[in-house]
Amino acid sequence: PDAPQSWPSYLCHGLISFLGFLLLLITFPVSGWFALKIVPTYERMIVFRLGRIRTPQGPGMVLLLPFIDSFQRVDLRTRAFNVPPCKLASKDGAVLSVGADVQFRIWDPVLSVMTVKDLNTATRMTAQNAMTKALLKRPLREIQMEKLKISDQLLLEINDVTRAWGLEVDRVELAVEAVLQPPQDSPAGSSLDSTLQQLALHFLGGGLSSGAGGAPPPGPADTLEMVSEVELPAPHGGAGPSQKQPVAEGLLTALQPFLSEALVSQVGACYQFNVLLPSGTQSIYFLDLTTGHGRVGHGVPDGIPDVVVEMAEADLRALLCRELRPLGAYMSGRLKVKGDLAVAMKLEAVLRALK
Repeated sequence: PDAPQSWPSYLCHGLISFLGFLLLLITFPVSGWFALKIVPTYERMIVFRLGRIRTPQGPGMVLLLPFIDSFQRVDLRTRAFNVPPCKLASKDGAVLSVGADVQFRIWDPVLSVMTVKDLNTATRMTAQNAMTKALLKRPLREIQMEKLKISDQLLLEINDVTRAWGLEVDRVELAVEAVLQPPQDSPAGSSLDSTLQQLALHFLGGGLSSGAGGAPPPGPADTLEMVSEVELPAPHGGAGPSQKQPVAEGLLTALQPFLSEALVSQVGACYQFNVLLPSGTQSIYFLDLTTGHGRVGHGVPDGIPDVVVEMAEADLRALLCRELRPLGAYMSGRLKVKGDLAVAMKLEAVLRALK
């Protein structure tokens, strides 16, 4: 509110206002076109008389004194703006592009004019800062699964700031545009990461040691010794030709002893694995667990596979050496899983059988 006027200022203010009103009466037929303003129901007019603010005017017809009154219209309707997508790092190291849609309205037109010069810009900056602070404290999985809860929290935090400006935010909708970089150690990718890692080790790499040694190793299938077996030359001359074959060639020998009717009833899906070789050719393998004891072999399955896994042999070797994270390969497109991810997760039953 304005400071109280002194008696000289009050008298001067009243005298100038009287002269302005008198001038309006004398020139009324002409000045009426400029002095009368119509304010619609959804607006309020803030009038400054000799620099001092008056109570909001409208709706209806408002009389302004020439030369001494200035005014500003304030729209009370709900408006919306979007926070442009920006790159943010979550708590677990993931980089994602996130934006937001915000709806707001002005509930006090006097405060909206007196406290902030550019209300739209100030509100947008406040929403962006609140969004950044909120997402930095959360992992990627929580951001993706609890967008509504985060939006409600952003609504409260933004309103704590904007209510002093005469503005109230009615709705905030968080929008995750894309995940630009997967999390480094995130619970969001633990299940998928574990499945893909074991998938690479068992199905596409674990069989090589079985093909060279004749039997699966007794220890854990996803140990570093398995990787060293791929890299070390074979001690016997008879195993030499197997090293010229693709890494996935031992898949057939490794899986065949573990197929059973119980495994078929538990999984009930057909999988196809496409491995791109350095020569540009593609090796195709299938695992059919839909009928009988199940089948595994080289080439395409008889029916349409439920899930198709595609990757290059170089990326496969990087997975085996743990130079490439399965979730990172999946998010970047180097490891492609076509089909239902829930069906792909059923491969864990086969992995348990291998162990």
